[in-house]
Amino acid sequence: MTRPVWALYVLIPGLALHNFVMAELWELGVRGLALDVVSAWKEAVLLVALALVVRARRGLPFKATWCDWLALAFAALVVLYALIPQSWLGGDASAKGVLFGARHDLLPVAAYFLGRGLALTGDDLRRVSLTIVATACAVAAFGLVDVYAIPLQWWRDSGAPGWYREQLGLTYRGLSRLPENFVYNTGDERPLRRLVSTFLSPLASSYLFVVALLLLAGARRAAFASNRLFRGWVGAAALLLAGLLWTHTRSALLALAAGLVLLAWARRDIWALGAAIAVVAVGAAFVAVYPDIGPRTRFTPSELDVQRSQAKEGSPAASGATDASTESHWRSLRDGAETVAKHPWGYGLGNAGVTASRTNKEIKAGESTYTELGVDAGLLGALVFLAWSLVLVRRVLPPSAWIGASLAAALVLGLQTDVIGVPWLAYVLWTLAGDQA
Repeated sequence: MTRPVWALYVLIPGLALHNFVMAELWELGVRGLALDVVSAWKEAVLLVALALVVRARRGLPFKATWCDWLALAFAALVVLYALIPQSWLGGDASAKGVLFGARHDLLPVAAYFLGRGLALTGDDLRRVSLTIVATACAVAAFGLVDVYAIPLQWWRDSGAPGWYREQLGLTYRGLSRLPENFVYNTGDERPLRRLVSTFLSPLASSYLFVVALLLLAGARRAAFASNRLFRGWVGAAALLLAGLLWTHTRSALLALAAGLVLLAWARRDIWALGAAIAVVAVGAAFVAVYPDIGPRTRFTPSELDVQRSQAKEGSPAASGATDASTESHWRSLRDGAETVAKHPWGYGLGNAGVTASRTNKEIKAGESTYTELGVDAGLLGALVFLAWSLVLVRRVLPPSAWIGASLAAALVLGLQTDVIGVPWLAYVLWTLAGDQA
């Protein structure tokens, strides 16, 4: 119990199943406070494991490195901004929003210090790596079966819409209260399915696949040592790449390529560089042909009414006239950067992203990790987080190239996605990085 490695074996598969299980519990009638308590299992696991580490070491596993100091500096800024009255900063988050914002911003710090105290052995890392790959393969396999064998109507009638709308307070209009990114809108009555799997999200699924593929890339030389390991490596890589492609998430493909380039640099491995080029080429080709080969579904009459209404308002998502996803992400990044530049002292916790949306407050910045942190904890907070992250990548690369490459890929994704708001990344990746730093 003094080295609670068990926490990783719980979190790695548990976080992959979290949304699916919570949605099914909502469907079974477990709702409101009861479901809030159940869904807090992940925070409980992290806090118990961190408490055991602190108890065993008689203090926080602090080693006085630049990474540790920057992590503490970022945490201190978050706490400070949680305590400053919102009226002083121009924010209007509720106490609940501030609490949600603090949890969101401090999770990677807590996970990092948990990792600092785990002292994973070589055998531990091998078992953790196998758990990650096995979990990712299971998610990919279920997702690929889902898009072809499970009708979208099943998801409409499941507990997923209620979990998102009633429990999390996230309102979606265009797909019977399911997240709109369950499908790729082609501009007609028959959109394309995207792999969402147990995450109930193509984005979160794709991020798991990116980490698992970088892990496999890092283990290539060892896997090629025997025929049995080689066959398993090829099968897992093919399944995970298929899963990633079927999420239809271009940013994840680019992040994977960036991670492979960094892996190639860290290990002086020309194969990884070739793999990065192949990922870009295959990804571009697949995106181009997906409208012809992808699994199709249908909008319901009420959903079509919403689509037509959005088209009249000039929404690119409904018209299919432009790449609405990419355009929306870059517009959000630009607007968020402008907000932070005009208000560099920040608005206080709870005024950005999903936290503001869940508490019915104006979203000062959304999607990008860095602009959201700039709103939450000011430009200084965002810069300290970025400095901590870059130093962490540099320290992790020598001992564990695939973890460093995965963290770098997550930081690339952070330009247009709230990566620390994706629990699997925040808990698992930052814990592993903390251990290797």
